[in-house]
Amino acid sequence: MKILGLPLLASKHGHDVDLFIWYVHLLMIALFVGWTAYFLYTIWRFRQARNPKADYVGTTTHASSYIEGAVAVVEGVLLIGFAIPLWAHSVNTGFPPADQSTVIRIIGKQFEWMARYPGADGKFGSNRIDLVSTENPMGLDKSDPAAKDDIIATGNEMAVPVDKPVIAHISSLDVIHSFKVVPLRMTQDANPGMSIPVHFVPTLTNTYQIQCSQLCGNGHSSMRGIFKVLSTNDFNAWLTKKAGGVTSYE
Repeated sequence: MKILGLPLLASKHGHDVDLFIWYVHLLMIALFVGWTAYFLYTIWRFRQARNPKADYVGTTTHASSYIEGAVAVVEGVLLIGFAIPLWAHSVNTGFPPADQSTVIRIIGKQFEWMARYPGADGKFGSNRIDLVSTENPMGLDKSDPAAKDDIIATGNEMAVPVDKPVIAHISSLDVIHSFKVVPLRMTQDANPGMSIPVHFVPTLTNTYQIQCSQLCGNGHSSMRGIFKVLSTNDFNAWLTKKAGGVTSYE
């Protein structure tokens, strides 16, 4: 179900996000209509023809206090009943097992997105910031056997298989970036020195745009990328191509 004409939805958790946005809009509509009606009522009720002389006592009812209290209760319900549980599920209880997920490491740098996948052994090799160079943009430790088959996707392109949980560890090599793919309803700041995990389940094969939603320098507007959600066979073929011919991935 498409809500409020929002953009294409392509992730499992995205419906809850859209539903929460809808609830917030309903509250804003109610507030707009209610306070507009109250404003018009006060203009009519305290018009000059009815009140030629100023009343220095003012209103003696507590109606506005009750209304403000009701609004606060509704906002509390939205926060405690929807936003906090949704966030808690996202960052804690909802994390899928890594051995049943596509695990990738996404790194932002001025002004490019890169992704790193474990090789056929399913293990990420070690990396260090002091090893980062033009030839080794992710600072892989080539002496680590597990790093020898790691797959690096550069050129602002990455891919995942459809209908399988994805765990993305997001970080930055330089300044604060923000990795955003609107159809996946997924946004996460990329902070230097931190690796922040997020998870989602893509549900629709397509090619989506990656945005950087954090001002990151003069080239910020050009920091766009391609995020592909592919069938399992197409993803394996894509990964094989990136790996230079290695074909064993599950």
